[in-house]
Amino acid sequence: MNRPLRHIAVFCGILTLALLLRATWVQFAQNDNLANHEKNRRVQIEAFSHPRGDIIVGGKSITGSKKTSGTDFAYKRTFKQGPMYAPVTGYFSQAQGGTFLEGVHNGILSGNDDRLFIKRTLDMLTGKKQQGGDVVTTIDPKAQKAAYDGLVRLDAKGAVVALDPRTGKVLALASTPSYDPSVFAGISQEEGRTFQRLAKRKDKPLSNRALREIYPPGSTFKILTAAAALEHGVVTDIDKPTGARTPYKLPLSSTRIGNDVPDSNCDKVSMKTGMQWSCNNVFLDIALKVGKDKMRETAEKFGFNEEQFIPVRAAASSYPEELDKPQTALTGMGQGSLTSTPLQMAMVTAGLANDGKVMKPYLVEELRGPDLTTIEKSEPHELNQAVSEDTAKKVQEMMENTVENGTANKARIAGVTVGGKTGTAQHGADVTDERPYAWFVSYAKTPGDDAGESPVAVAVFVDPSNMNIPRSEIAGGKLGAPIAKAVMEAVLER
Repeated sequence: MNRPLRHIAVFCGILTLALLLRATWVQFAQNDNLANHEKNRRVQIEAFSHPRGDIIVGGKSITGSKKTSGTDFAYKRTFKQGPMYAPVTGYFSQAQGGTFLEGVHNGILSGNDDRLFIKRTLDMLTGKKQQGGDVVTTIDPKAQKAAYDGLVRLDAKGAVVALDPRTGKVLALASTPSYDPSVFAGISQEEGRTFQRLAKRKDKPLSNRALREIYPPGSTFKILTAAAALEHGVVTDIDKPTGARTPYKLPLSSTRIGNDVPDSNCDKVSMKTGMQWSCNNVFLDIALKVGKDKMRETAEKFGFNEEQFIPVRAAASSYPEELDKPQTALTGMGQGSLTSTPLQMAMVTAGLANDGKVMKPYLVEELRGPDLTTIEKSEPHELNQAVSEDTAKKVQEMMENTVENGTANKARIAGVTVGGKTGTAQHGADVTDERPYAWFVSYAKTPGDDAGESPVAVAVFVDPSNMNIPRSEIAGGKLGAPIAKAVMEAVLER
């Protein structure tokens, strides 16, 4: 062989070797990435080639799979009572992907989870189609309906979260306005346009207000302020006059903050009376005396400044580090730069109702295979002993007095001990122009043999910006308390 031909042969050999090495690299090293890439059409076709497992509420499926035609995707997702359960299920769309439980537990629902490998292999050997497993939720269907219906009747933007304080189970998770995930579950152009219309709406129906939106919690935060004061010894007697004057002059400022009730109800009163009438002066003064560091320490023990995973991610509520004295005082009444999700305020309420013990919230009771065998079972997990039992009992006493004799009286339930707290939160660049948010938090204690246990704690948030009611009617006790009461009654009936 002459020299030029030898060079050409060597060069071709090198190219062939490079091609083989590249093919080997793609086949083995990049196999998983390419096989699971979102743009891999074959992966998408496979995902919709068989019926999907279901999400279960109260022993019944709230999802399904529907045979389709005219597309490579054989099945698409269906949702029962879609708008009511959308904050729980999320959506699973041939074009838009999956969110919330549909996204987090896609492996179980599709049947591709590694824990289903043996079942998947046996099905392949026997010629059976791949099957997905089920996600069994902790949601109480009656509590969920009470929460959703209450918000819909108000025609408001809002959210409700109900927890079992003893375990952390999420009993209700509602957000309005909502959407039906079924209407864009397919891949048609019309379904794509429907999704885009929902995504562009100013009232944000695709947003999960219960978990992903943060707001100033207003006077509902006063229950945490009270807990911090008791825990750190700033207040030792809830019936002793505090000496806080009204209107209250913020430190280092000429600003004076009043109350929505007559001065005689709030001037120099005790913390218990301050809670009863939601006296701003009392809690501004208490927060200032507790100080920003101890206030933040207590808030963080209840879950602030940390994302929560239930397993769906919830945004972190915020008690900021850098606060001056006026800002610290304002946090005492749930204002200033303080923010919270409805889930977080439900956790605070549940922790106090559970004698100071905050349980990690969770939405999934069980993951099970296609043959109904249990793959994973959730167990209650203590997040923190946020405050002592003695502190929690004193806050409970104040909250129960607020329901019996104060601003939270619309949450009363005959024959049941209920604790509650109203909240009205100012927001926006000019708080005098914006319509305030309305909040309400509460818990109910079980009557009878288990008297004293609290099986339900609720947080209700209402944004009345699109409601046709006068500003004077915007209050947590008027808008939120009836919803909280209905949710608590639904759980107690169970």
